[in-house]
Amino acid sequence: MYVILAYDIDITDNNGQRVLRNVFKICKRYLHHIQNSVFEGELTEVNLRRLQNDLSRWIRKDKDSVIVFWSRTEKWMHKEIWGLVKDDTGNII
Repeated sequence: MYVILAYDIDITDNNGQRVLRNVFKICKRYLHHIQNSVFEGELTEVNLRRLQNDLSRWIRKDKDSVIVFWSRTEKWMHKEIWGLVKDDTGNII
């Protein structure tokens, strides 16, 4: 399946930077980094659950959020970039 993941980490407390750094590293292992806190790429359902499990160790449910969009395949999504192109990884939104 084709996945888009975006996260928002609260960095206003002492652990925020550490959480942000670890969430970024985990996402980078599974997906392509396309912009600040946004990743995209192909994942199996098993790998999506592994990603969720790995992130659950760091995401603080009262402070942080992760949003995941997915489709069966990238070809059913359209990607249009307005402004600076940072990384051309695929055809999506």
